[in-house]
Amino acid sequence: MHRPTERRRSGAPRRIAALAARLMAEDGLSDCALAKRKAARQLGLPENTGLPDDSEVEDELRAYQRLFQDDEQRARTLELLRTAVRLMRLVERFNPYLTGPVLSGLAGRHAEIDLQLFVDSAKDVEVFLLNERVAFRHSRPRSERAEAVLTMLSGDVTVNLVVYPQIEERSSFKTRDGRVRERARLDTVLRLLAEHTAIVD
Repeated sequence: MHRPTERRRSGAPRRIAALAARLMAEDGLSDCALAKRKAARQLGLPENTGLPDDSEVEDELRAYQRLFQDDEQRARTLELLRTAVRLMRLVERFNPYLTGPVLSGLAGRHAEIDLQLFVDSAKDVEVFLLNERVAFRHSRPRSERAEAVLTMLSGDVTVNLVVYPQIEERSSFKTRDGRVRERARLDTVLRLLAEHTAIVD
């Protein structure tokens, strides 16, 4: 039988996960690690409190969205998928993959679109966007493997083109907690779009 202190300790990660999920859903935090640290502080927990895995926060986020943001989240996901398809077609020559919350189904009101591109040089993408008169800015890469991150706006949606060397296309990418990061080519995204369109309509 667990002692009371052990019960409190084992319950803390669940409380952190639940609050972190709410912060991500309501306040637009996209960084799971940041959301967990902020949740722990708001709960008044010691700095050495064990934090939940990202997957636990994602489970709580899905549950929160189903309970409180279901219609909104479905509509937003549909909008983001449509935007992703349009942009993937635009940059199709650069081998685009969709990844992140739009692909995982966790896209909420503040979600951004993350597209991975695999090319010989990031300059090729920059020149292409300039020729297409697409405004963009450089953002800080989240991974040392990325050559560049080109961020643009499509309506009210932020889109990040994360550019990797061509050789990295066959490599797997992992999340901070060691899971393989899912990614999808255009044909898969088109199927997801068709499924979401049928649900919303």
